[in-house]
Amino acid sequence: MSADPRILTAYHEAGHAVMALLMGRSVQKVSIIPSQNKLGVCTIQKGRAKQVQDKLEAEVLILLAGMAAEGRKSGKYNVQGAGQDLKQVEKLAMSRAGNIKAAQKFFHKMLDKTQHLLSDQTTWKAVKVIAAELIEHESISGRAAKHHLELAKKG
Repeated sequence: MSADPRILTAYHEAGHAVMALLMGRSVQKVSIIPSQNKLGVCTIQKGRAKQVQDKLEAEVLILLAGMAAEGRKSGKYNVQGAGQDLKQVEKLAMSRAGNIKAAQKFFHKMLDKTQHLLSDQTTWKAVKVIAAELIEHESISGRAAKHHLELAKKG
């Protein structure tokens, strides 16, 4: 497995981008150009391209998809690298569940769901293609990310 931080960051950001698109969100830009305290970023536009039934669940899936995609590539979760994402997930889980035990149960349920969605052959193909684009170009538009997902769906 690859330990190159740029490759793992590319998979992390590609995971966020693909999950955001699957959840009906519009992606503005995906980048692995480091800034302040981040190795990369997936900028998601406010609002939704299509409605989802559970907005909080969709947000959690998007937040977890970076760590899950990176983990799928490397073979282990980078909890430290996903720290900001996990803090947000923790807040959302607590707001949904109300107590720590229920929040942890919700977190594990959502992580399982994230892994399941990413394990779909088409979805994972889109993550790999977007990651490869990021490694080559460092930054791609949301339109390009959406295009790669649509191509992956076509086979």
